[in-house]
Amino acid sequence: MLALLALSVLPLLGGKYLVDLASRTMIMAVFAMGLQLLVGQVGLVSLGQAAYFGIAAYATALLSPADAPAALASVLAAALLASAGYALLAGLLSLRTRGIYFIMVTLAFSQLAYTLAHDTSLVGGSDGIYINARPRVALGSWTLLDLDRPLQLYYLIGTGLLLVYLALARLGTTRFGHALAGIHDNEARMRAAGYDTDRFKLAAFVIAATVSALAGMLNAIQDGYVNPEVLSWHQSGQVLLMVLLGGSSSLRGAMAGAAMLSLLQELFQSEALFGPLARHWQLPFGLAVIGLVVLLPRGLAGIARSAGARHCTEPAPGG
Repeated sequence: MLALLALSVLPLLGGKYLVDLASRTMIMAVFAMGLQLLVGQVGLVSLGQAAYFGIAAYATALLSPADAPAALASVLAAALLASAGYALLAGLLSLRTRGIYFIMVTLAFSQLAYTLAHDTSLVGGSDGIYINARPRVALGSWTLLDLDRPLQLYYLIGTGLLLVYLALARLGTTRFGHALAGIHDNEARMRAAGYDTDRFKLAAFVIAATVSALAGMLNAIQDGYVNPEVLSWHQSGQVLLMVLLGGSSSLRGAMAGAAMLSLLQELFQSEALFGPLARHWQLPFGLAVIGLVVLLPRGLAGIARSAGARHCTEPAPGG
């Protein structure tokens, strides 16, 4: 609740730099929550989430003509459907495998999308493609939401983050969510109980991809530019690291991991703090990540759970 309040008032207190950083962090938090559904709820480690993130980003750019802003609803629907369709195909094939083979197949699908974007002139090849006119929400000639205005875009991203969190949290309490938890704990027992576990896993796979697609669409609108790097395996590895750092069993942990990793990257790239060493920011960043993994084996969410457990076991005053 405090984090939500802080994000709500940030544009009133912070400058353009802080608003931009918060926007990017919230986008990555949405991305991380999508993967958390697979890793934390189902127990499927994927290295292919960048494909759905990037496909949605490219769909957003292609459906945003230079001469006039497109309707946000149509761009959103097309971006999500494009990624969900690719995820359905990828899921049908990759879910036939297990363990390291599943990871490699998801990575292969991501690299396929990357290669197609990198080598296809339709989407700009290695140079990428610009969004000259961001989508908008309009009623006739009256513009209700103009995403060329940074403040309106910021609150749209924040609203998307909140809705995704509420939707995924609610999903975890449904019969579908309980079935995913059962598959995570013991898939063989769930099969014996009569559950079609492959269908549940495929549904989770597509939902996770759709959430990743929303993050990709928002990222494309935020940057105004898309290039093949949004489809690279580095992007998939980064969001997986966010989930693991935050704690794979928790949506809040995924968001905390996204915030932590984004802030660490920003910190070590700061020339004001590190001077010329900022050009080699990957080294201290990598060391910091290793340190966090060693010190927090259960992620950031594990700190909160441990603190809560200690609080519950403390004797009452005078007891």
